[in-house]
Amino acid sequence: MLLFLPQRTPSVRRQLVGASLAVALGLAVLPARAEGALTLDAAQQLARDRSRQLPAQDAAADAARQMAVAAGQRPDPTLKAGINNLPVNGPDAFSTPRDFMTMRSIGVMQELTRASKLNARAARFEREAEVAEANRALALTQLQRDTAVAWLDRFYQERMREVLVSQRDEAKLQIDAADAAYRGGRGAQADVFTARAAVALVEDRIAQSERQIATAKTQLARWIGAAATDPLSAAPPMETVSFQPDELETRLAHHPDIAVMVKREEVAQAEVDVARANRKTDASVELMYSQRGPGYSNMVSVNLAIPLQWDQKNRQDREVAARLAALEQVRAEREEATRMHVAELLAMWQEWQGNRERLTRYDSAILPLATERTRAAVAAYRGSTGSLAAVLEARRNEIDTRIDRLRIEMDTARLWAQLNYLLPAAHGRTP
Repeated sequence: MLLFLPQRTPSVRRQLVGASLAVALGLAVLPARAEGALTLDAAQQLARDRSRQLPAQDAAADAARQMAVAAGQRPDPTLKAGINNLPVNGPDAFSTPRDFMTMRSIGVMQELTRASKLNARAARFEREAEVAEANRALALTQLQRDTAVAWLDRFYQERMREVLVSQRDEAKLQIDAADAAYRGGRGAQADVFTARAAVALVEDRIAQSERQIATAKTQLARWIGAAATDPLSAAPPMETVSFQPDELETRLAHHPDIAVMVKREEVAQAEVDVARANRKTDASVELMYSQRGPGYSNMVSVNLAIPLQWDQKNRQDREVAARLAALEQVRAEREEATRMHVAELLAMWQEWQGNRERLTRYDSAILPLATERTRAAVAAYRGSTGSLAAVLEARRNEIDTRIDRLRIEMDTARLWAQLNYLLPAAHGRTP
């Protein structure tokens, strides 16, 4: 899109030609990215290194495994000591050696918990550890996705600012051209004010863009810290995602969010096993040694205690029924969540595909037409058959079209990040 205005000075014309070429080429010549710029993979690695959620889940898994070992052990023995049959009146009151029935006793009691019950209790905490591991994978997936979205938001906000800055520079040259035409008696003073108003509007949009860039840096700093202000590298390839729609249900079976629910279902099943094991009573054995007065024999006692589940249908059976109901609840929630994820991800995939088609349409028709409209307005103005206002309107339409395309590309990139980081094993790469 070359801008030739009548009777312009050579220096102004050269400046206008250079700036117009930059816009006509779709800003193909952008500021070079710095050496060692921050890549998306590097940002995600920084986010992993800074994350406290990942070590928190590691600690939760370790805590559950420690509890699994403890739950698999029998209860500690109970030490018992006391005085039996102590007289409280008469001549032998409160005397331990005089009455033959008085005994000083010491003993130990041990509950003999069934091995099946201990194994069920230990297995329950093992399942809790697996839930923590699944939560760690989920946290890592969310970390990769959110870091990618924040990185891409900043990347495209900066590209939008580059478009606006280029347009502002060209609009400033139009002020010079309009002013020169007015002073030479070949233009109206209103054209000068119109050109200045166009620059002021672009400056306002640049200020707004800079605020959005600052917000994007703040969001990125949430994940990677001070490195959020580093220059960014080029965007990664985003032509494909890590799955196809026909693989969606298979991939979702390994999705961390679903994996967490599967592990919670296993915890619920383990609690059912514990409740069923509790239906069988555990016996306790007690051994006691009793010392009597000097003239009497010492004694040894052995006792066996067995709880009587006299109302099992309203206690133990009710507990099993409650655990089974909780298991059914978790299973139903998992199935519903799987259906919801399938629908959401399929909708995102369809939107991503639709946006890619829109970008192709912008590149093949909408942007070229906006560029040709600007060229036509410039040609009319050069031939004194059009106005500067028409040129500015055409250029404003062109920049809006370019910004709209970048917004669509940014939305497409966000969808790509959500789809591509469905599983933590993707590590930022597509197959």
